[in-house]
Amino acid sequence: MNMLKLAWASLLSRRANALLTIFAIAISVTLLLGVERVSQQTRTGFGNTISGTDLIVGARSGQVNLLLFSVFHIGNPSANVSWQSFTHWRDHEQVTWAIPIALGDSFRGHPVIATDEQFFNHFQYGQRQSLQFADGEAFSHTDHAVLGARVARQQNLHIGDDVIVAHGTGSVSFHHHDEDPLTVTGILSATGTPLDNAVFVPLAALAAMHGENHDEADSEPSPAHRPSFSDQRVPADDEPEHTHEHEHEHEHEQHDHRPLAEIAQPIDSISAFFIGLDSQPRAIFMQRMINTWGQEPLTAIMPGATLQELWRTLNMFERTLAIVSGFVLLTGLIGMLATLLASLQERRREMAVLRSLGAGPKTIFGLLVSEALLLTLIGIAVGLGLLYAAMLVMAPWVETQFGVVIHIGAPSMVEWRRMGIVLLAGLIVSFVPAWRAYRNSLADGLTIKV
Repeated sequence: MNMLKLAWASLLSRRANALLTIFAIAISVTLLLGVERVSQQTRTGFGNTISGTDLIVGARSGQVNLLLFSVFHIGNPSANVSWQSFTHWRDHEQVTWAIPIALGDSFRGHPVIATDEQFFNHFQYGQRQSLQFADGEAFSHTDHAVLGARVARQQNLHIGDDVIVAHGTGSVSFHHHDEDPLTVTGILSATGTPLDNAVFVPLAALAAMHGENHDEADSEPSPAHRPSFSDQRVPADDEPEHTHEHEHEHEHEQHDHRPLAEIAQPIDSISAFFIGLDSQPRAIFMQRMINTWGQEPLTAIMPGATLQELWRTLNMFERTLAIVSGFVLLTGLIGMLATLLASLQERRREMAVLRSLGAGPKTIFGLLVSEALLLTLIGIAVGLGLLYAAMLVMAPWVETQFGVVIHIGAPSMVEWRRMGIVLLAGLIVSFVPAWRAYRNSLADGLTIKV
């Protein structure tokens, strides 16, 4: 304990150099731990986003691209899937349920997912956890919408509020569907997945916004409700002709409000669809059937296998970042070594005074080692603090942009191991200046060399 107090007092006397050394080690530790934390959190977040889905089907494209845009809302589909192809595979004897999704619009930067009620009944995340509503219920009419937990919290929206969907997926849009406002009927409970950052609307609502008309017979008024010529009032000559203006305003206020159950085909094409099979081992055979189907070029993927392919692709970048972080750490330790070596010549008088007070060469050796260990320990602590501060600041942005929720928890075993390696490296580096100080104290004795 006395040695640590002496080392601490020595560092305080050279606080400027000590602070620079601590900062260099802290930055390297932050990078070293940050690479591991980002990798771990990303894998966990991506793995918990979808569960219980056997196949994801989209237009012919890369498997990773299909997974990213359909599940994580990153990127865009290369082409759409026709509604006829979706219904063909939805009605297949081995398919238990199928969920269509259509992408391309947004609400104040949040992605809009057009789907049907099957999404809330069958989509699962985490360890086969079903979606739950924190408030309200799923949409049942064409002008309804459901919000993810983060959207409702960030935009301060509640049940009964209106949302205006914008064309495009960017945060800034120059075309808003003002004539088709949607009423919020439900808010999902937080899932810790990209679903929290999304707005869910009926497929028919998206089709109406983009000018697609389906089931015209269903939407056409019956003869009993059609206006007759006898009901039409002809304005008098001296009456102001404001009828057309009034009708225009009335038509602008009206929007499509129909029960979804009455619509057979809500949209012409979709971006992708999820499939749940009655027998999971049959997924590989169903995947082959869809990929070789001759009616329309489609790509079917198994989410788990495609995630593994994604990790294999990113594994090289993770290793590269870890190597770069290691070199940054090595630079910080070399800086500490250079600082301690440079101070030895100036501290020979200090060492001689310590010898005169009864300190032996081993004490001098231990003093230098203790100083290096204190610098390394403080650097590790500061680096860990910087990591958590960066996580607190960046977590909302990462969740908004990539849908990955960063959990700020205790360091993992891998992170503790890396901090132990840093401490061990600092200890080894400290032996060089400590040995020099040991030799100098033996050579100098009580004689001060100038």
